[in-house]
Formats: sequence, structure tokens, C-alpha cells
Amino acid sequence: MKKTILLLIVLLATVAANAKDIKTVVVTTTPQMHCASCENRIKSNIRFEKGVKKIKTNIPDQTVTITYDADQTSVEKIIEGFKKIEYEASVVQPCKKERKDNKKGGCCAK
Repeated sequence: MKKTILLLIVLLATVAANAKDIKTVVVTTTPQMHCASCENRIKSNIRFEKGVKKIKTNIPDQTVTITYDADQTSVEKIIEGFKKIEYEASVVQPCKKERKDNKKGGCCAK
């Protein structure tokens, strides 16, 4: 029984030591992403940047959502990755305004 508890403690300590700092950033690009070719160019190149885990593009909103391991990369390095493929990327600031009817408002109104 003591061995099982000890094994469990060691396992939990190992998991805690290996926990990753996963973050998400939303960027927009210049030139704008306007077709599937632009979308594929971004996805197929940015996925090779160190630490990038997931990329989701949204052509109508002109955004790229990137999930990354903050222990391996940073927003600045991801933006540098866009420069390699001749895109300028800038972080989209989240809208903090809400209307009284609890719907998005201001810059986020759709």
C-alpha cells in the first residue's frame, strides 16, 4: 500500500513538473487574408514555428487564432514568423465593452 501511495506521489510530481504554459493569441494580418490560398499559406508556414500547437483562421473576421506553448515561444516570435512569409501580424485586443442587454457591443458588435 505504501508503495502505491509513493508511486502516486512521484507520478503527480512528474506531471506537475511537466505542465506546460499553453496560451492563445489572436492576430490580424496585413495584407489581409482574403481567400483559401492566403489561409493555407499562413497555416502551412506558421505551424512550423517552435511552440505552435494549433492554428485556427477566420477569413470573414480576418483573424488567426494561435495556441502556443509559452515555454517555447512568445507572441513576438510568432509575429516574426509572419514576417518570414511577408505578412505583418498584429495582436487583436479583446473587446471589453458590454451592452446592458449582455450582448457584445462597441468594437465587437456583429
